[in-house]
Amino acid sequence: MAETNDAKKRMPSQERLLVDYVQRLEKHREGRAIVQVHLSALRPFNRRDHHLRAAANIFEPIVKALAGQLFLLKSGDIFFFFKNEVQGDTETAVQQVKYMFSDDLLIADEAETHTIFSTWFNAVTDFPEVQRIVKAMAEVEDRRTEDAKSRMDARASLRAKQKMGEPLTPDVLAKIEEALIRADLSNLVRRQFACKIDDTMVPTQQFSELFISIQDLRETLMPDVNLLANRWLFQHLTETLDRRMLSMLSKTDRIAITGDISFNINIRTLMSNEFLAFDDNVAANRRGAMIIELQKEDIFADLGSYLFVREFVQSKGYRVAIDGMTLEAMQLIDHKRLGANMVKLVWNGELVDGGENVQAQVRQMIESIGGENVVMCRCDNREAIDFGKSVGIQLYQGRYIENLLAEDDRRLDLLRLKRRIERSDEAPEDEDDFEEKDDADFDFGLDDD
Repeated sequence: MAETNDAKKRMPSQERLLVDYVQRLEKHREGRAIVQVHLSALRPFNRRDHHLRAAANIFEPIVKALAGQLFLLKSGDIFFFFKNEVQGDTETAVQQVKYMFSDDLLIADEAETHTIFSTWFNAVTDFPEVQRIVKAMAEVEDRRTEDAKSRMDARASLRAKQKMGEPLTPDVLAKIEEALIRADLSNLVRRQFACKIDDTMVPTQQFSELFISIQDLRETLMPDVNLLANRWLFQHLTETLDRRMLSMLSKTDRIAITGDISFNINIRTLMSNEFLAFDDNVAANRRGAMIIELQKEDIFADLGSYLFVREFVQSKGYRVAIDGMTLEAMQLIDHKRLGANMVKLVWNGELVDGGENVQAQVRQMIESIGGENVVMCRCDNREAIDFGKSVGIQLYQGRYIENLLAEDDRRLDLLRLKRRIERSDEAPEDEDDFEEKDDADFDFGLDDD
């Protein structure tokens, strides 16, 4: 696997391949033309990878017929080299790509803004201009690669410095809390979804957890401080973050709140005036859509306080989830006596390594709690889903689930693009533009002319 990754890193970029191709084209320019499709000018949400791949695939029949060569650049632009015999097919392909993005300002306002969707070149007369453009693009990409490498090196250095950074002290904590009062933390709030997963691995969102990224907070406010060095001071810091989160949840203009949500909070915060003020601002019908997550360490540190606040918030309509549960913890406690609505079980490969005995124990626990009330969290691979399903767990959360959601979004986007192209092909007024050309075999190899 390591050798494969190294090989990928050594592979030349499309820009480098384009430069090499243009150099070799110089002796084979007769009977060829070039089109540059300016997809880099599209709005960002139309320049996602799956959009660009779908656009490039439209030229695939010409490439397979050895009549054209395509380069998809990092900027999003497409350079397509083709034989004059397939000029009509190439113009049709460009029109199909243009229709794909017909709702983009680049195309919608093309006449008014004098923007250009595509530029056509004759490989003989316009070759010096093509050389200049390609060389400039390659230089820009080289600079971008170097800048990205520098940023990655700086970020790695910062993380190493944080691990060895100065410990969190009361004086440093006071400075951080003072900064937190003034700071806008809305851009540090992250969202992670808990989903049901069907047999085809398609996720369905059930609720989303909102949390403040501690790592981003460190890099933003105190990059030289190891916030985790002192457990008790860090606990005090999290209570400050609790209050800021409650404040932001009370102001829906700060962060988007849709559907059922959960948020992690300390027991001490639930007993504070800040929570009472937050509760006063929450509509009664929204409380049932909110899940309050409590860490198991916080619960066991003061079981009496937990039982008091759990009964209080549930009477208000909130749901309570116990976060950070492990197999060992579930074996030691009586879930029914704790009275929580949900349990979040942390995925660990040891659950599988334990064999059938462990699997049977977990299945029995899940049955007593109810599979719909258990979330397998921190899922980072397919194995977590397979194990969870085998013991009756219905909800999943973690990086692997986020990847499934992103993949499902890409699938739906591509499906919409496909339908848009199909509608274009079926439109009567476009029949002449999309007329099928006779298939012919062309050899597009530059060395065989």
